[in-house]
Amino acid sequence: KYMKRQIRRGVFETNSSSTHSLTMCSEEEFEQWKNGKVLFDEDGETFVKASELSNKDKEYAAQEYEDNKDEYSKEKFLDQVYMTEAKYDRLVAVLTRKKNIILQGAPGVGKTYAAKRLAYSMMGEKDDDRIEFVQFHQNYSYEDFMMGYKPVEDGFELKYGIFYRFCQKAANHPDKDYFFIIDEINRGNMSKIFGELLMLIEADYRETKTTLAYNGLSFSVPKRLHIIGMMNTADRSLAMIDYALRRRFSFFDMEPGFDSEGFIKYQEAFANDTFNTLIDRIKELNREIANDKSLGKGFCIGHSYFCNTKECTDEWMQDVVDFDILPMLAEYWFDDTDKLQRWENILHGVFQ
Repeated sequence: KYMKRQIRRGVFETNSSSTHSLTMCSEEEFEQWKNGKVLFDEDGETFVKASELSNKDKEYAAQEYEDNKDEYSKEKFLDQVYMTEAKYDRLVAVLTRKKNIILQGAPGVGKTYAAKRLAYSMMGEKDDDRIEFVQFHQNYSYEDFMMGYKPVEDGFELKYGIFYRFCQKAANHPDKDYFFIIDEINRGNMSKIFGELLMLIEADYRETKTTLAYNGLSFSVPKRLHIIGMMNTADRSLAMIDYALRRRFSFFDMEPGFDSEGFIKYQEAFANDTFNTLIDRIKELNREIANDKSLGKGFCIGHSYFCNTKECTDEWMQDVVDFDILPMLAEYWFDDTDKLQRWENILHGVFQ
């Protein structure tokens, strides 16, 4: 009876003294639970089995899940993104104050993965209508971003760009937070793309109106619209962001999360000695990369290379080493074959 009361209150009791919400599970996990799979909570205890509940209670559990699955909290962010709580709190504080932030780091540190979940956590729910995602490239222009004349059948027509439309949407809901996410932000010509927005995106100039050159109408950027950019620090072919735009953004370093509580739990769940040894070697490799004067911490190997599997096999780990890690090291140390060969031997030695 107590167990059923807990379920009807929306908390799904585990078989220990602790409780944990089943609504925190993914849709796939919830379906597996309904089909009889044993799920574990954050303390390693099992949830009540679906088979132990009446059909009525299972239906109620399913309805509770549907009602609550779109909720998204700080705790859920920290469970899914391998970042410390202190770094998360600081990240949110900086973005709230500055309005514009760039997540910078080497490939594999989870920049894109974290950006959307950061938006969810600040909104308190998964609402993709309040998020827009775009990727910059060398041919991206102000006409794509804000507005410009595009060819039509009988000439040219003024078309509004993705950022202009998103600002209008945010302006219609001034009591809600909106998030504009830009992947590969430093691949585009920033001054060309942003134009007069260089001033308007500043926190102090939000909702300050200016006249646009194309249509002669006034325009402003809403106060509660946040811009999150992602920048790869390991690609030497990309130019750095110019100082005029740099002043408008705060820069947040995304680092490998091997020592975060979330990754440690993920690692321990495999209970695989080979995987543990491989992660130790990668952490040693990262220390050498960070101390290399021609590289630095912005070139370290990210944790996401080791997060795309549910089954930790030697074959999968060897594929990650041979087809992800070593090609990157070959790029890093193209002029130091001895160092490259040494690390190839070290990483391959994990499997011997």
